[in-house]
Amino acid sequence: MRDPVLDRDSFPSLAEPHRRALKLHCYRMLGSAHEAEDAVQETFARAWHALDGFEGRASLKNWLYRIATNACLDALSRRARQERVLPGQLGPSTSELPPGEPDLDFPWLQPFPDIEVGELADESPGPETRYETRESIRLAFVAAVQQLPPRQRAALILADVIGWPVSEVAALLGGTVASINSVLQRARGTMRSQYGIAPGSHRPPPDEWQRRLVDRYVRAWESADLDGFVGLLKEDASYAMPPWRHWYRGREDIGRFFAEVWRLYGGFRLLPVGANLQPAFGLYALSPREPIWRAHSLQVLSLGADGIDGLTMFMKPLGPTLFDEFGLAPILHA
Repeated sequence: MRDPVLDRDSFPSLAEPHRRALKLHCYRMLGSAHEAEDAVQETFARAWHALDGFEGRASLKNWLYRIATNACLDALSRRARQERVLPGQLGPSTSELPPGEPDLDFPWLQPFPDIEVGELADESPGPETRYETRESIRLAFVAAVQQLPPRQRAALILADVIGWPVSEVAALLGGTVASINSVLQRARGTMRSQYGIAPGSHRPPPDEWQRRLVDRYVRAWESADLDGFVGLLKEDASYAMPPWRHWYRGREDIGRFFAEVWRLYGGFRLLPVGANLQPAFGLYALSPREPIWRAHSLQVLSLGADGIDGLTMFMKPLGPTLFDEFGLAPILHA
């Protein structure tokens, strides 16, 4: 079925339904929801100016994906660092409290709001896909993709996530089918080492047991039950807190860190939001000096079959800047 006739009058109504899919694509490429939104705006602007050249040989959706991919590659070429990272990718874990100040100038990977995903997570994968849509939105997956050079990144996302034939990827990125297959082979090798989940592996949505686990997690935080919180972690769980470079591995070190930190606050409240199709919360902290709950951090949980695999907390001052796009207020009054 051909797309309706595309002209300047019809373009806004025909292009707008693709906005969410394009933003998610740009997020995978760029690692930032803010930058992804900018890239989508750039995509629509470029498409508007190029309308006279659209001949309908490709679908409107694929044409927009081509433009968005090029917009992202251009954005990456202007960066000093082309990848965004999480602390665990920068060095070994520690057992010490972090000294000094957080690294605010570093390009940290950012979470993606579930409200921006909508029904995309339920799309049927194309015949060329190697990763399910749900899997390809996870924070750890996007962090691994960020380790790829831009050309490999684009090729892997287009072929293995969106499901484009290699011939179409080659037409977009330039080169032969054989050369793009070589690019994909290198990208897939990096993903195996960085991510560790085999393409095609099925990670089911959270089940009832995991939902109860998340409920217990919230109760532990809001009642300052440190033993209860630590008991929900898997033995080898990880905890990271960008924009700090420090991160922790294992119940003992994580528990020791929070034992020092929790005593500095008068209490916590967690509001559920959802990020990267994982359980997530906006954390508000109560100062012992005033009865105001202030935005503290945005938490993203990774759940295993028998406990919490990992906790990433986007801390102050980075975390509160993310609250607005997750629909959270900066202050809750007691």
